[in-house]
This record gives sequence, C-alpha cells and structure tokens, in this order.
Amino acid sequence: MSQQNPNQPQDKQPQLKLTHAENYRDGYANSVQVRMSVWDFFLVFGTMTQDTPDELNVKNFQGVYLSPQQAKALWNVLGHNLAQYEQTFGSITLEQLPQTEGPIN
Repeated sequence: MSQQNPNQPQDKQPQLKLTHAENYRDGYANSVQVRMSVWDFFLVFGTMTQDTPDELNVKNFQGVYLSPQQAKALWNVLGHNLAQYEQTFGSITLEQLPQTEGPIN
C-alpha cells in the first residue's frame, strides 16, 4: 500500500502546460480520410477542390497516427463539441459526397 502525503490533496491534478513545437503549423482541411489497423488509426487531412463537374481533386497535406484510445477520446471530444455547435448555430447537414474506398491496413 502506498503512503499518502497528508499535506497534499488526493484529487489534485497536475497543471497542463501546452506549447507548440518549432515545426508546429495549422491549416484548413475539408477532407479527412481514416485508415485503421489493429494497432492504430491514421487520419489524412487534405483540401478538396472541384475544377470540373466530373472530377474532385484532393491534395493531402498532413497525416496523423492515433492510438485506438486517443481516437476514441477524439471521437468523444468532437461529439461533445458538435452537439454544442448545433445547439448554438443549428443542425449541420452533410452533402452527399462520392464514397471512396481507401486501403485498410
């Protein structure tokens, strides 16, 4: 059994400090592809444009690997934030886009 310091509250959480790495960047994505394997999820972000009526062009610019646990945490956070967004601004409707079948690793 571990000993507790009586001067320190049990439920005190460490302070979170957020910083950006030197190569940090942000960007706009209107396309995200999700690939998964038994070990991880791979999110590929890009921008989609349509120059002609019969062709969509997606230019991918960033891929991010997530553990299954982090993917589920992201899903929970996005769901909560989307619910708040819709409560504030109204329902979000999805346009029907062509379904693409990406590789499953």
